[in-house]
Amino acid sequence: MRPRGEVEVDDVGVHAFEAPTDGPGGSEEDGTLRWDSTTLVLVEVSAGGQTGIGYTYGDVSVAAFVESKLASAVRGADALAPPAAWERMFAGIRNAGRPGVGAMAVSAVDVALWDLKAKLLGLPLFKALPAFHDRVPVYGSGGFTNYPLDRLADQLSGWVGQGIPRVKLKVSRRPEEDPRRLAAVRDAIGDAELYADANGALTRKDALYWARRFAEEWDVRWFEEPVSSDDVVGLRLVRDEGPGRLEVAAGEYGFVLKDFADLLDGPAVDCLQADVTRCGGITGLLQVAGLSAARQIDLSAHCAPAVSAHAFCAVDRLRHLEYFHDHVRVEGLLFDGTLTPEDGALVPASDRPGLGLDVKWSDAEPYRTHGRR
Repeated sequence: MRPRGEVEVDDVGVHAFEAPTDGPGGSEEDGTLRWDSTTLVLVEVSAGGQTGIGYTYGDVSVAAFVESKLASAVRGADALAPPAAWERMFAGIRNAGRPGVGAMAVSAVDVALWDLKAKLLGLPLFKALPAFHDRVPVYGSGGFTNYPLDRLADQLSGWVGQGIPRVKLKVSRRPEEDPRRLAAVRDAIGDAELYADANGALTRKDALYWARRFAEEWDVRWFEEPVSSDDVVGLRLVRDEGPGRLEVAAGEYGFVLKDFADLLDGPAVDCLQADVTRCGGITGLLQVAGLSAARQIDLSAHCAPAVSAHAFCAVDRLRHLEYFHDHVRVEGLLFDGTLTPEDGALVPASDRPGLGLDVKWSDAEPYRTHGRR
């Protein structure tokens, strides 16, 4: 029986789990950061005998933010109207800070509310959304800058062997090593599409230099954050002056709608990115999707595949989803019901309500850093 009228949220729970990386020496690195673990902040929202889950990837402080600023705003809210709760949450954190931790906290709660709504309706989440698609193409993503050549080539060629026709590696931490790394990868993956991600490591002129080399020597088709996403002028420069077949992408660090509007002004990117666990959750993503459609620029999903596979079905100008090594590992450790690519895409299950995920609480417990069950 599907509920009628308002169903009030009666409980909010918050947890955090930290899983070590499996990189060389226990760490992974990209153009601008080295890390040895990944933290997932998990939110539970309950109403009408059902519990929805949502999450974000960030510091454990996001969990404390949910508890101190958002839980009270959500309790008593209508579980069938996530956007109304979303508006209340963002209004409530005006003075605490909306970008960054604030937006990530709202994102986790908002995803949980949408998961809850879909469960109350007895629908898979993507069917509770204004869906344009029933599957989301993916690209394999990893290729960290501290991987030895054999592991780098094996990882990316492994995705190609699984039917994923596009793969990405990290670049620009030690640019002098990149030609050798790119040559090894190109040899391993054959004619598959090759993407590169500098994570904002380069200056504008260096980015232009490498953009030309990437495209001409290794047929790289996608250059993500060649300069910092904060440098909109620099992104636009690389987009406008770089090789015609090399697309510039950015947007994974967009937290509020203006962040995305700024990238589309000009525009500064060929393909916009959004992270549903950072941009205000599914409610925020729907706004970004409308903006990208209005500007006639495709939108690509940044990571969090178990959520993004549902959420991005509601994106009209959908390009693809980053099937990121770390997040695939963490979600597999913590959840039952995660998806495996089929013919290069993630296909949300039609026979499981909500996100289709169940937390493996006993398996997750060794990784817990916040909350209790």
